[in-house]
Amino acid sequence: MNDLIQKVYTAILEGQQKAAVASVQAALDAGLVPAVILNEGMVAAMAEVGRLFEEGEYFVPEMLIAARAMQGGLGILKPYLVQSNFQSSGKIAIGTVKGDLHDIGKNLVAMMLEGAAFEMIDLGADVPPEKFVAAVKESGAQIVAMSALLTTTMPNMKATLDALKEAGIRDQVKVMIGGAPVTEAYARQIGADGYSPDASRVVSLAKSLLA
Repeated sequence: MNDLIQKVYTAILEGQQKAAVASVQAALDAGLVPAVILNEGMVAAMAEVGRLFEEGEYFVPEMLIAARAMQGGLGILKPYLVQSNFQSSGKIAIGTVKGDLHDIGKNLVAMMLEGAAFEMIDLGADVPPEKFVAAVKESGAQIVAMSALLTTTMPNMKATLDALKEAGIRDQVKVMIGGAPVTEAYARQIGADGYSPDASRVVSLAKSLLA
């Protein structure tokens, strides 16, 4: 791995946002290809963060600071990626369902997906079904990602799936769900395409849904 790319990788892995920003800028100044900086430095680092989380070496705070460091670097890199016509991994509309104001888990998932070069349309928290529908129609999102942290708001996942069907666009998008009370069985019950138990596994799920 190139020394400059290594610095990007290490800064993100260690959650050092200022260092991540500086090392991405240094790599750009040295003429490195934006897509290489993204894939070999940033995406690779976030994949390692996910692995460390799954093995119990990293916890949610470490994931969050790594994701924030990645976002800092991405802020510098994005304009260069646009100029170089970089191909994103896909487009995802994400939000916490209607009635649910919890967004830490959703934010972490969005950061992990952005770190894997997905284009994110973040709808925020307390998102009604019609807002998900509008986001898919306007953005051409290939995946809808829904989060619920309360058992009382989980039915709004099914309501959103029904709204996508009624709008005639359910077959155009994959739907993945997650959140503390959500289970694989519930995902199957309501007809979602995928379920992730945590933020570390959501990237591989999204990629498999679009494969």
